[in-house]
Amino acid sequence: MNTLRALGRALRACLHVLRALWIIRTEYARLTPAQTQLLLREWTRQMLRILQVELVVQGAPPDRGPLLQLANHMSWLDILVMNAAHPTRFVSKADARHWPLLGTLVTAAGTLYIERENRRDAMRVVHRMTDRLREGDILSVFPEGTTGDGRSLLPFHANLLQAAISANAPVVPVALRFVDSRTGEPHDAPVYVGDTTLIGSIWTTLRASHLRAVVHYGEPQTFQGRDRRTWANDVREEVQRLLGLPQADQAEASPD
Repeated sequence: MNTLRALGRALRACLHVLRALWIIRTEYARLTPAQTQLLLREWTRQMLRILQVELVVQGAPPDRGPLLQLANHMSWLDILVMNAAHPTRFVSKADARHWPLLGTLVTAAGTLYIERENRRDAMRVVHRMTDRLREGDILSVFPEGTTGDGRSLLPFHANLLQAAISANAPVVPVALRFVDSRTGEPHDAPVYVGDTTLIGSIWTTLRASHLRAVVHYGEPQTFQGRDRRTWANDVREEVQRLLGLPQADQAEASPD
């Protein structure tokens, strides 16, 4: 029964993706920024409904930029969930643009790609982020630099925070969780970590039941003269608190 249900969801999701690709090809360039945001939010919310993922938003989503959001990272589903809560422009690893079908959608949403192993490319992206923040955008970054299991946080890379410092933009901590809607316990179906493949994680999500995505927005933080490593540690501690994780783990932020 789970397999049949998953195949039905997969078919509806593929049709939903094809509809989006058609819109990108025929209409997207003519839309205003406000229309684009509305379309993105409604499309992602419908995708979550197809996947049977319940969305719960806690705290106050941002209503305007400039703003840099820093969130923990567990899954390919994180981007959909955050855009369903409130559309944002992501900074993502360059390999996301090559995801089957999803890569085209992520690119169309205005994602800024970064080669994390390339220090020079990181500086290029910081400059682009600074420009976008000065234009009033809402940007989102996964500062762990990779996915985790949701039960602990990796150190936060501090380099991209330079964009918020340069643009004098506030930073909002964002905590993402996937839980069982019946028990509130962590739900591992969407987790994309370790040896799990993208296709494997998508299939596990398609088969899942009682899956709830929780997006918890913290209070905006301003620069206040901190260096970017200290600021990254402070944001990480707040994400930890929002997730309900123990505060004893004081991992130091990476400067690069």
